[in-house]
This record gives sequence, structure tokens and C-alpha cells, in this order.
Amino acid sequence: MALRLYNTMTRQKEEFVPVTPGEVKMYVCGVTVYDMCHIGHARSIVLFDVIYRYLKYKNFAVTYVRNFTDVDDKIINRARERGEDWKALAEKYIREFYTDMDALGCLRPTHEPRATEYIHRIQELIKRLIENGYAYEADGDVMFSVDRFQGYGKLSGKKIEDLVAGARVEVDEKKKNPLDFALWKAAKPGEPFWESPWGPGRPGWHIECSAMSMHLLGEHFDIHGGGADLAFPHHENEIAQSESVAGAPFAKYWIHNGFVNIRQEKMSKSLGNVLNIRDILQEIHPEVLRLFLLSSHYRSPLDYNDASVKEAATGLHRLYSSLATLETLGGDGAEDSLPPALVNIREKFCEAMDDDFNTPRCLALLFDAARAINRIAAEAQRDPRNAPKRPVLDGVGSEILEVSRNVLGILKEEPKAFVEALRKGGVNELSIDPETIQALIDERAAARKRKDFRRADEIRAQLSSHGIVLEDGPSGTTWKIKENR
Repeated sequence: MALRLYNTMTRQKEEFVPVTPGEVKMYVCGVTVYDMCHIGHARSIVLFDVIYRYLKYKNFAVTYVRNFTDVDDKIINRARERGEDWKALAEKYIREFYTDMDALGCLRPTHEPRATEYIHRIQELIKRLIENGYAYEADGDVMFSVDRFQGYGKLSGKKIEDLVAGARVEVDEKKKNPLDFALWKAAKPGEPFWESPWGPGRPGWHIECSAMSMHLLGEHFDIHGGGADLAFPHHENEIAQSESVAGAPFAKYWIHNGFVNIRQEKMSKSLGNVLNIRDILQEIHPEVLRLFLLSSHYRSPLDYNDASVKEAATGLHRLYSSLATLETLGGDGAEDSLPPALVNIREKFCEAMDDDFNTPRCLALLFDAARAINRIAAEAQRDPRNAPKRPVLDGVGSEILEVSRNVLGILKEEPKAFVEALRKGGVNELSIDPETIQALIDERAAARKRKDFRRADEIRAQLSSHGIVLEDGPSGTTWKIKENR
């Protein structure tokens, strides 16, 4: 199956055909470094980390560029509020960014350019736009003329007339059209500036990304990505200015991830519900956060709430527990005795990823495998010889770890040690996986039905040794953790 991805530009899934066979060039808009990164940043960065990992896993030669916006109104204003140097502030939050992303296990991109390193190239790009009639000077500013670019709005689906009619465009007498945007901003007192043909000033936000991506990847490359909030106006403006210079399409495929809400509310500073990555990782394991972020399809909204995070933590423990269990198994069973969930894991995983990077489906495959391992373990408790041979099970474990670690960036720790650490830390008081408990309860019910009370008692005793108490009632059997264990 060929890789198919949803292209925001065409609003449909398309087969991925790189510009140059065997190579992928990808640009993703990075962060503006004026504060700590929040969970919205984490979703985007983890998504494109997984895409980067998968493209490499598919043996593409990948050039991945993710920038830092290190000069911007937000940085300048924050530095002024704190009485700090703007450059020192930006450097501080770049360091904090790396601390968070390293904790999350995100790979470093091929290139991580900073806007301030590209001032000369930005100015050269602006000169070309002026020469081509797509930009104009206005009292030290340089503005892009939206009217001159015929395809404006094609990414977002917005129409120029509707945008002008909307009242959300700031009034600026320097602009010929209310939608025109700044390529170069004239210096203001107390702000950083660079000399230019139009006077001292600094670049606008949109032109920075065009200059960096076009220099490192060329004027036409494969994938451009970022959060859904960047589609308009940032990416729309990038397209306009880049294609006005090159006279050809900018990026071939556009990928945008959905928003993260906090307990059913939009995350915003005004609501006081912005969750920083650093604070979240004080409470949960980094792999729990990665698993949570990958549990919904990247284009769908994602709601961060206590129940979902607890479910992710339980799920991660379940996966680690099944792998720890797998290491203890091995019998005389035939190779073809493997349940379907443990056959061709790698191929089924790639089929899911090839369908627009469907990570929820990938995780479902892993959980199906965990359930199958736990059923084998339950059967092996009755007769160890029934378990498949050790080499066969080793192959299953290798496939699970290969796709989980290399692509999803989870299950990177040693399973037995991880499970033991969780148990001692009180995250999970059980020494046996909940799904194994349920499998044994189901087996016990079947044994009682066929009047095999000896086997039923064996199962009760087995669970009791793990601190599990069974309670039989009219609606079936339930379990709880034994008190004072």
C-alpha cells in the first residue's frame, strides 16, 4: 500500500509522490520563543516527529527543517515587561524548548534555523518581490500586495472579498488593501533593528519562514506543516510571497494538526487554562503524554482531561506489562498457533500509518497484541507447554518494539524494569495486568460452566496470589484489590 496523506490544499487524501524519488523535504513552522511551550505545541511537534520517524522508517532520505522565530513582537514585548534583553530571553526559551522536547523523546530535525540568522536572505527575497511588482514601500515598511497574487486564499478556502468585508483586519493607512501584510517593519524606538535598503527595521513573521524554507529546501519541496491555526493567515501569506518570487507552486503537500482543548474548553490565556509541557511532565511520564497525543487522529480536535490522561497511563502500563509477560513465556506450541493479533504486526502497522498517519489505529494494533499475549499467558498458567516456542515469541516482541520505538517513540524502556518502577511508585498497585485478570475470570466462568471446579479454584488461588479478590454475584464475577496485602 502506498502512503496516502490528507492535503489541506486539495482537501482530500492523495498518494504521496515526492518531488525527487526517494527523498523527502519537509518544513514545519516552529515556536516563537517568548514563553514555555504548552500542550498545543507538544501535539504539533510530536506529530511531525512521528511523521519524520516514519518517513525514515520507509527508507526515505528526509531533510526536516523546523525553525525558531527568535525576533517578534511577542518576544520584544515580553522582554520589555521583564526588563530583559530580547536576545537573552529568546535564547532562554530555546533552551527550555529543548529540555521539553528531549524529555518527550522528539528527534532533532536536520536543520533548525533561526530567523535572525536569515536577515540578509530575507532582505534579498523582499527585493525580488518589489522588483516583480508584488510588494511596495510605505514609510519604511514594505508591504505585500495581496491584490497582485491571483491565488490568495486557495489554502484556507477564504475569498478576498469576504476577508475585506470582515471587520477583523486592522486599519492601517499605509496599506493599499486592508489584507496587505508586512514583509519589513520600520524600526520603533527601543526595538531591535537591522539596516536595510528601506531603512532600519526588522522582518515580518511570514517572510521569515519563506526565506528559511526556500534556502534549505528549495523553491518547491514536498511537505509543509504546522498547527491548524497557522493555515490562515501565516501559511496563506507564505504561499503568496513564495510563489510570487518563484513563479511555481511552493509546497506540494500541506499537513495541519487539530487543536487541543482543555476539559472541553478552548485553551487560552484569558481562561487561564494553558497547560505547559513542563508542568504536565511533573505529573505523568513523558511516554504517557506521547501516547495520549497519538490516541486521536492528528486532524481531529483533542481534549485533555483527567480521564483521558488516566486512560493513556493505564494503556501504556498495559503495553509494558504485556511485553514483560512476553519475556517470561515459551513452550512447545506450534509456530502457526499464534493468534491473528500477533501475526504480521509490522505490515499491519505500516498499513495504518500509510493511511494518513493513522496513529490511533496503530495503537489499537498494539493493544490487540497485548490482549493476545495476556491470553497466551493465561493459557500457559494451566499448561506452560501450550505457549508458542521462545523464538516465535521473540519475533513478536521484536516487531512490537521496532514499530513502537522507531516510529511512535514509545516503549523505549526495559519492560520489566518499567513495570516494577510503576508498581513501586504506586502508579499501579497490581502485579498482574487488568486484562490478564479479566481473561482468567472468563476462563474461570467457562470452567465452572463445564463443572471443572478444580480449575476454577486454581484460577481463584492464582489471582489471590497477586492480591486479587473475586466476588461472585448475580450479574457475574467482579474483582478488587485485597486490603492490607
